[in-house]
Amino acid sequence: MHGTQKANGMELNYQVAEKALYAAKEKALSMNIPVSIAVVDNGGHLIAMARLDSVYGVIDFAIKKAKTAVMFGVNSDIMGGIISETGIHSYGMLNSNEGLLTIAGGVVLKDTAGKIIGAIGSSGGTPEQDKEIAEAGAQAIA
Repeated sequence: MHGTQKANGMELNYQVAEKALYAAKEKALSMNIPVSIAVVDNGGHLIAMARLDSVYGVIDFAIKKAKTAVMFGVNSDIMGGIISETGIHSYGMLNSNEGLLTIAGGVVLKDTAGKIIGAIGSSGGTPEQDKEIAEAGAQAIA
């Protein structure tokens, strides 16, 4: 596995990331929401990105939502629930690894065997809209 992650015939390479990105982009366009969408590999490294006339600040949010999901193996909103229960320790968790973003919009990407191969993040809409957009991308490669 030189340079890509393989599992049951699926690789999270640019072609697969682009498929997830396209589906999420189409969902955002159908909802008329200007978002930024980021796809990262299972190491949290950016593979593909789209900025649909969103404001500059949400680019980083989309990447951080995706990185949060893949780092912990759960969607970013689920991680938010976990962190909110940690009380005083939440500060350290939120500021680890260049900062986490634990609101909805980061969704893990899995191969056909259920192995996490990356994540997709959307930012620019409400948390619920961002989650819906990112889930559309994840479903496109499921």
